[in-house]
Amino acid sequence: MEKIGFDNEKYLKEQNVAILERVKKFDNKLFLEFGGKLCFDYHAARVLPGYDPNVKIRLLQSLKDKIDIVLCIYAGDIEKGRVRGDFGITYDEATFKLIDDLRKWGLDVLAVVITRFNGQSSAVVFKNKLEHRDIKVYLHYPIENYPADIDTICSEKGFGKNDYIESKNQIVVVTGPGPNSGKLSTCLSQIYHDHKKGIDAGYAKFETFPIWNLPLKHPVNIAYEAATADIQDFNLVDPFHLNRYNKTAINYNRDVESFPILKLIFSKIIAKKDTNLTMYNSPTDMGVNRAGFGIVDDEIVQDAAKQELIRRYFRYNTEYVMGIEKKETVDRVILLMEELSVKIMDRKVVEIARRSAEEAKEKGKGNAGIFCGAAIELADGSIVTGKNSNLMHASSSLVLNAVKVLANIPDEILLLSPHVINQISKLKKGIFEAESESLDLEETLIALSVSATTNHTAELAMNKLCQLKGCEMHMTHIPTPGDKVGLKRLGVNLTTDGKFSSSNLFIN
Repeated sequence: MEKIGFDNEKYLKEQNVAILERVKKFDNKLFLEFGGKLCFDYHAARVLPGYDPNVKIRLLQSLKDKIDIVLCIYAGDIEKGRVRGDFGITYDEATFKLIDDLRKWGLDVLAVVITRFNGQSSAVVFKNKLEHRDIKVYLHYPIENYPADIDTICSEKGFGKNDYIESKNQIVVVTGPGPNSGKLSTCLSQIYHDHKKGIDAGYAKFETFPIWNLPLKHPVNIAYEAATADIQDFNLVDPFHLNRYNKTAINYNRDVESFPILKLIFSKIIAKKDTNLTMYNSPTDMGVNRAGFGIVDDEIVQDAAKQELIRRYFRYNTEYVMGIEKKETVDRVILLMEELSVKIMDRKVVEIARRSAEEAKEKGKGNAGIFCGAAIELADGSIVTGKNSNLMHASSSLVLNAVKVLANIPDEILLLSPHVINQISKLKKGIFEAESESLDLEETLIALSVSATTNHTAELAMNKLCQLKGCEMHMTHIPTPGDKVGLKRLGVNLTTDGKFSSSNLFIN
């Protein structure tokens, strides 16, 4: 039974009121920058147990009659094929997915803005794809010396040359598939155009983390620093808020660093100097974030955030081994763990997975090859293990063992038909000429579904796969592509020791 530390209904009520009150401060026109993940916010769900990963979608649904939604994507990210880590898809594909996801929730996207567009060919193809599907696309361009040259920025050579996005509702939600997508500059550009038209439009920022009314060193805020260690973000006490109100509020470095320039831009855009937009006294003032008020059990939340620190360490360490991440990022997370006295072995499945690998090594003494171990913690707290063999990968045996436990199936009963396994091995070794006939997880799940057609026990086991979602799992080795696909679809929280599962450089 999952322990609950966050109340979604309380949060939604607080958040809805805060946004509507902010709209009233302007001429019933608010550009609301939505930072973080709009859909499937699994980081928030992990550090705030009970948090609905799609609660922000529910928030938008409650405001449906008052909002327009604009998506931003940086042209350079399209050109480079930047990948969103949680889904393993590029940012342009993530934009398509976000539009589809919003539509499933009954929310339409008003437009997509390609920011800092400079004729990139991939961005042109992206634009054409959207327009051929009847989605409006607008172009915003690079501004020389942004954000330092305020005069140029707030002129026809700056925001003035950007396409203006026509909107009809009070609130324009501006979001994107990831960070640095140009959300803020899009909001500012729209405000510039609106004020030229005599509309006293305003700006506010909605971002879950860091949580401004939690202490600087609260584990939830430290977990956010770990999540952004790769882009060197860090939290700090908002000095502007402290100076003005003598109250401590937590923000992060980029918002604090950009605030003075943002104030100058607001002042330059707006002819009336006494509007609420120019009266913002701190980055915290600009926010409408109420996540902290949804926390109902701080102890549960702190424990969950500490576990997230460990997961982040393993993720960055694996990415470092694979050549994706920098050593400095790994070291940064280690320092954050030390601040909270968090140790790797505080993640229970780690030691048990390693022990499983040692048992496999002992059993296979004298045999060549790499011995992998895996462990998963089920919802009731029990831990199941798996190890690799000539027959299947460690993740495959682990998942089969886990569903047996969940379905109360004795260990000695076979779930996979030997005939099915033999045919898959024949296909891999005899026809595809693969080096190994051992089944990866994706192959194993297919074999289980095939076996379920004639084996009622296999069917019972297969129906328990959904109960693995959100379970904590650790592997001693980096999963192969087939294992990775299967684990992602099952939705487990996976960490690995960052060791390669084969001596081969190419694995597929």
